[in-house]
Amino acid sequence: MACTLLFRLFLAALVVECCLGGRSLAALVEEQPLKMAYHKGALLTGNVSVHLIFYGEFTAPQRSVISDFVQSLSGTKDSLEPSVASWWGTLAKYYATSKAPLPRLLLGKQLLDAEYSLGRFLTDADLAELAARASSRSRGSLGVVLTASDVAVERFCMSRCGSHGRTSALSRGRRGGRSAYVWVGDSGTQCPGQCAWPFHQPMYGPQVPPLVPPNGDVGADGAVINLASMLAGVATNPFGDGFFQGSRAAPLEAATACPGVFGKGAYPGYPGELLLDTVTEASYNAHGAHGRRFLLPALFDPLTSACSTLA
Repeated sequence: MACTLLFRLFLAALVVECCLGGRSLAALVEEQPLKMAYHKGALLTGNVSVHLIFYGEFTAPQRSVISDFVQSLSGTKDSLEPSVASWWGTLAKYYATSKAPLPRLLLGKQLLDAEYSLGRFLTDADLAELAARASSRSRGSLGVVLTASDVAVERFCMSRCGSHGRTSALSRGRRGGRSAYVWVGDSGTQCPGQCAWPFHQPMYGPQVPPLVPPNGDVGADGAVINLASMLAGVATNPFGDGFFQGSRAAPLEAATACPGVFGKGAYPGYPGELLLDTVTEASYNAHGAHGRRFLLPALFDPLTSACSTLA
């Protein structure tokens, strides 16, 4: 379910305006609505530096999986097809409709808050504050907060696996420019059957064997799925008036409109036809930087009104 506007909290000159979209804990595959509507709002454009803040304890390999995925979005010389960059490029259909250029996401700085500076339970206001630390509220940047498996986040596992939102900075009493941010939780131990599927058996439905994650980490590989969903959503609906289906309070966006679909022929409990590593038996559908492989969600095609997959 998408996030709703519950309150406005003033914190350290930062106003949390709303949480716009989230990867839902709904059915693994749902029947798709007919149309993705454009509400004439702003989209992310230009070169966007994606700044990561790892909140809590993350291993170096886990951080590497996430950073390599973000680096893969802009394309690398060593990546094969189908690639992460090709997956991101499919969003160009949204931008063609709006006559705006597809943004190029670039890996920015990485911060590590292993001391849990805001505690082990975070609200939306805390997430916005952490994102602001990472991006320094600079133009052309996107703060991404990743919380460790031992960090509880407001409504995590109850109604969302990740979300994106917007903030407004206040400076000397004047309203500043708005900016977008993303949050994703590590679901390796918290609700893996909901937020790390298909790398874990689902909480409900057919109990088929889970897939082997391409990078060997259920939490990190699950986080990539959710991060990919939120990046697609924040690009095409950063401020709540871009592309979405349904109501503003519970929007279905570019990726969340295709829940549980990763490959052709997907149906409830089955992610679809995927590529398979014959050595590790890991499932994936996209190649990335440094020889990485990732499993990425399908994206809703605004021209065909169908879910588009790489594999």
